[in-house]
Amino acid sequence: MEAGKVKMKILLVNKYHYYRAGPETVYLRTAELLKSHGHEIVFFSMHHPENLSCETDEFFVPYVELTAQHSILNQIKIAGRILYSFKAKRNLSNLLDRYPVEIAHLHDIGYHISPSILHELKKRSIPVVMTLHNLKMVCASYHMFADGKICEECRNGRYYMAIRNRCVKNSLVKSILAVSEMYLHHRMLDIYDNVDIFIAPSLFLRKKLEEKEFKKRIIHLPNFFDLHKSERIDKEERVNGGKKNTIVYIGRLSHEKGLITLLNAAKHIGNKGKKIQINIIGAGPLMNELQKKIEIEKINNVQFLGYMKHENLYKEIRKSLAVVLPSECYENNPLAVVEAFALGKPVIGSRRGGIPELVKDYERGLTFEPGNPEDLISKIEYLVDNPDKAEIMGEKARIFVEKELNSEKYYQELMIIYKQALKTKK
Repeated sequence: MEAGKVKMKILLVNKYHYYRAGPETVYLRTAELLKSHGHEIVFFSMHHPENLSCETDEFFVPYVELTAQHSILNQIKIAGRILYSFKAKRNLSNLLDRYPVEIAHLHDIGYHISPSILHELKKRSIPVVMTLHNLKMVCASYHMFADGKICEECRNGRYYMAIRNRCVKNSLVKSILAVSEMYLHHRMLDIYDNVDIFIAPSLFLRKKLEEKEFKKRIIHLPNFFDLHKSERIDKEERVNGGKKNTIVYIGRLSHEKGLITLLNAAKHIGNKGKKIQINIIGAGPLMNELQKKIEIEKINNVQFLGYMKHENLYKEIRKSLAVVLPSECYENNPLAVVEAFALGKPVIGSRRGGIPELVKDYERGLTFEPGNPEDLISKIEYLVDNPDKAEIMGEKARIFVEKELNSEKYYQELMIIYKQALKTKK
């Protein structure tokens, strides 16, 4: 069978089946793209109140909220599910009995589904491709970030360091469970050896995995944006709709995202008397701390807009001068950057992870030293003081998406990957 010419039945797997964060957006947009080219998509995921309608949801695994309080018995059951979910494996088997597929494309399956499903796919000789959305393959906490800074102490398979540092939500119990998962999946079962090809959306991620002795086949394929969908806007609206003094942050509100640095920068800008507004879009565990900081320190130029998606989100991006991404953790291939570029907006991003691959200084935006509010201030003020240059950067960013990150290019390269995976099973 030749992928790209023959229409295929493709299994797509992700633990959430609604637009929640980056992995879900890539998962669902990939499904739309594949359907638009005539392929048949079979979904496998977890039940959730916000899930999109799905023909195969009767086979989804039961919903569990890991951050909620659970009885001791339920905690034990959840721990077993994280380590190796026999339920997920059985459910997938039943799904495939009714909806046979030719290839499987996995996204974020950790904890809620578990890689137990890989054994079922191997038993059926179904080739497997997996898109990597974080550093889960080499880090028990996913992000290589602990105590407010980059942490690579688990290098060379020393996963036990995560217990000493309590890397997972600062919890000894959760860190022990995460470390146990790493040793089981990577050392004892080598379960990810059942994946034929891994997709790394950033060159940084591929290089970092290779540095950490993750000796699997990895192909670089950046995330994409479909410029032909309804969210497309014309040049005049993108350029003239922007407020020359508004910078917008998009993403999760958590410590590793550099939001304290952003607020400190906003405070100093305000104290200098400059009328520059910072709008924060998103939700997360740091919300209360951020709001308290704003109240106590009387930071008056920051506004929280809450979680947004699709057209509401794009509307706010259009109204801004630029998007800021002050992450202090290793970012992969942030959709916030890709979406900003697609809407003709430059990005001010930290020099961390895969961000500099996208944000080229004075071409598609500006980069700054992570955790350095003074450097961030200088970059914000530069764009505000030079709106014409910001406009030119935004146009170059839009062209970059049109040429390099468009949906058709992504589709063609994904088909090549599928074809290579299919060959491994012949």
